[in-house]
Amino acid sequence: MVSVHNFANGLLNPALGYVMSCVGSFLGLRCVALARVYRGAARARWLSLAAVSIGATGVWAMYFIAMLGFSIPGQQIRYNVPMTVAALLVAVAVVGVGLFIVGFGDGARPGLLAGGVIIGVGLAVVHYLGMAAMSTQDSMSYRVPLVALSVLIAIVVGIAALWISTWVSGVAATIGVALVMGFAISGMHYTGMAALQIYRDPRSSMAAATASGIAHMSGATVSGATAADFLIPLLLVISIATFAVTLVISMSPRAEEIEADAELQRRMEYLQRRRSRGQVPSLPANTQPWSVLDDRF
Repeated sequence: MVSVHNFANGLLNPALGYVMSCVGSFLGLRCVALARVYRGAARARWLSLAAVSIGATGVWAMYFIAMLGFSIPGQQIRYNVPMTVAALLVAVAVVGVGLFIVGFGDGARPGLLAGGVIIGVGLAVVHYLGMAAMSTQDSMSYRVPLVALSVLIAIVVGIAALWISTWVSGVAATIGVALVMGFAISGMHYTGMAALQIYRDPRSSMAAATASGIAHMSGATVSGATAADFLIPLLLVISIATFAVTLVISMSPRAEEIEADAELQRRMEYLQRRRSRGQVPSLPANTQPWSVLDDRF
């Protein structure tokens, strides 16, 4: 069995991946909080933005930032581009399905559990699809107990995330929850990585040296794109998109302001209905409309 390194760059990649996961979780939870005060298409838009934030930034970007710190001694790792992009799309899709189940549901426990399981299994699929996209000259296998544990962690993360999204709203509380979610997502990833086993292919060993026996040729027969050619530019694009989402959220009204405006609109409509029935006299020019509403409203 070949020894691998998950921390080839020290704590740099785990730390950056954790930060990215926390940022994606925070933005996603803020989008869900805003979605709760809207209805119809507006709610769907905010939930979609939450799915992109959590799925693309919190999960996919975290995973591949961590993978930039993964190395196999003497080999260059390449990535299958279609499968890597598919992992990104799956991450956004499964998070979106779970959020829409809860966002447009009645908040009952069965809906939370179903949505959480969908998200959890989807996160596990994203992880192992990303692993399948990795091209090396050697063969890979997995320790089944650790694979099962990683899937269980992902399901727990999914259920907890959906449950939390139904009530968390304040910035401070959201930051605290995002820190925990980031730790859980990172834990799921490294549990899955601990399940990985790589065995040397005898054919790659024969091709590993030239006639002089000193030049390694591991990357010569491995297909796919290198991290520098494909992965890093895509991560940069996602980082820019994350910054754009941050701007959108920062410029949007707070949930409390939206709820206050909706309440005021409801009171105005109520007052208009009463006035049309002759139940409220015409108001003087400088009278605030809501001042005539009785305490029973």
